[in-house]
Amino acid sequence: QVQVMESGGGLVHAGESLRLSCVASGSIFRIDAMEWYRQAPGRQRELVAEFTTTGSTNYADAVQGRFTMSADISKNTAYLQMNSLKSEDTANYYCEVRAILQNRLTYTTWGQGTQVTVSS
Repeated sequence: QVQVMESGGGLVHAGESLRLSCVASGSIFRIDAMEWYRQAPGRQRELVAEFTTTGSTNYADAVQGRFTMSADISKNTAYLQMNSLKSEDTANYYCEVRAILQNRLTYTTWGQGTQVTVSS
């Protein structure tokens, strides 16, 4: 129904930056929300940032002031600009998409993720 692909991860040093991208495709009528989650080994998945079509963007306390999420809903695309990266930001980052399908049903899915590794 909907496919999500994340990209942009990599290995960086502490203090450096990365920009993640998320693209959704498929039988999409419109996007309701796009969210970035992350999960480190041995830890629960946590919400990093969310963008809704009402115009609001919210961030986890741990990334507030360092990460910026943006989205181009017309292109079913979201970005996560990550600055001043810390070793504790190391995780697999997932993009979750909530879409209204062409048949007007709501569908939520996410991609395989992109690995971010920050060396101290």
